[in-house]
Amino acid sequence: MSVYKSLFKQTAIYGLATVLPRMVSFILVPLYTSPNVLKNSAEYGEISIIFSWLVLFNVILSYGMETSFFRFYSKAENPKNVISTSAISIFWSSIIFLITALLCRNYLAEASKINVEYIIYTIWILFLDALVIIPFSKLRAEKRPLFYAIIKTGNVLINLILNLFFLLWLPKLAASSPDSFISTLFFENFQIGYIFVANIIASLATFLILSPTYFKMKWNFDKILWTKMMRYSLPIMVAGVAFAINETFDRILLQKWLNLPEDITNAQIGAYSACYKLALFMTLFATAFRLGIEPFFFSHSSNENAPKTYANITKYFVVFGSIILLVVVVFADVLKIFIVRDSSFWEAMKVVPLIILANFFLGIYNNLSVWYKLTDKTKIGMYISIVGAIITLALNFLLIPIWSYMGSAIATLSAYGSMMIISYYLGNKYYPIPYDMKKIMQYLGIAILLSGLSFYVPLFRETYIFGILAIIFFGYYIYRNEKEILLKIIKRK
Repeated sequence: MSVYKSLFKQTAIYGLATVLPRMVSFILVPLYTSPNVLKNSAEYGEISIIFSWLVLFNVILSYGMETSFFRFYSKAENPKNVISTSAISIFWSSIIFLITALLCRNYLAEASKINVEYIIYTIWILFLDALVIIPFSKLRAEKRPLFYAIIKTGNVLINLILNLFFLLWLPKLAASSPDSFISTLFFENFQIGYIFVANIIASLATFLILSPTYFKMKWNFDKILWTKMMRYSLPIMVAGVAFAINETFDRILLQKWLNLPEDITNAQIGAYSACYKLALFMTLFATAFRLGIEPFFFSHSSNENAPKTYANITKYFVVFGSIILLVVVVFADVLKIFIVRDSSFWEAMKVVPLIILANFFLGIYNNLSVWYKLTDKTKIGMYISIVGAIITLALNFLLIPIWSYMGSAIATLSAYGSMMIISYYLGNKYYPIPYDMKKIMQYLGIAILLSGLSFYVPLFRETYIFGILAIIFFGYYIYRNEKEILLKIIKRK
């Protein structure tokens, strides 16, 4: 049981580091959707579109080097060589991006229909975030999750405090003391700009803390190693781009393919993006699990019991994920009051179960993807992701003009579901893992059925009686089937 205890301990700490940044969304969504901060839901939609581009370019600027780092670090005779080679690669590619993007800022603004000022802010955020990829990976590889969590938490607190200062406190301070220095920091109708300034300062602070990685390492660049790493990482980058398309590109597609006036389109994107945040609980769980599990997969790959261990880990991911799915869907209408306070955004609530389930499928896919990472068949992972992206683009193209953001939600669910199924069948061929498919399908099927009934049947959704009973029943069902192993994990026997 020591293997599982170590894994769950690291996952818990990485979970904390992941939960805290994402928890900012719980505070910032009510802040951004407040009529006293942004003008309307259309402005929130504009922010959502910009952050969708951020996600896409974050993937491009990391170009799979993070996963490649773990792959080669775990097997390297000289791990410092892996650190320096990957860090130098990211450093210079980021410098080239910064210079090129700033020179092309006007063209980028015109092509994306985004204010050039926001484009400049976005470029700097991307640059600073790219520079900390390897330092963060180094912390994870060296099994320093606590320090990792502290830095992530600091980034969050800076971003949160600055958002509150710029959007809530600064206007009041400037109004009460118009001749003071603080009033010079206030600009009318600059709310979106303040959001990006807060992000830049937080990213800069994080980089400054992690910058010793660059100063202390020997700047040795191993061309042969770098070539091997790039061969491994580039297919992962393509897969990451496909993931970005699946995860956030629907906002951009809604902007392009909704045949409505711009303000109405942005308002619908704003409502969709706000309600999408209710899937945050599943995203937090899946991301924390992935952060803890990725180094674990590589470090235990030589163990003869590795396939069985991977199978058990995936089963318990499904167990906990199924519980989260059911609980969040049952209480979605309660959660929306705290997260999305403006009722004008609630029109998009119907997408919530689909988006939560889609993110659950993505989490399962990440667990199943161990086979192509361990067998160095990342190209197949790339092809799977491309299939998912094609499904996303095709279904968005077909469904957005008919069902608006509901079509985007269906497309996301279809893409991640397809990727999960394809990965499972190909994994059986290249790296067989003895998954307990009977129990996995039972847990998954029951959770989906109970969630759907509790949300889409009006009587069940309004009374909560069915939903609460469903949670109790499902919890007991899992406990009865997994009692022995769960007690061992909890009691650490």
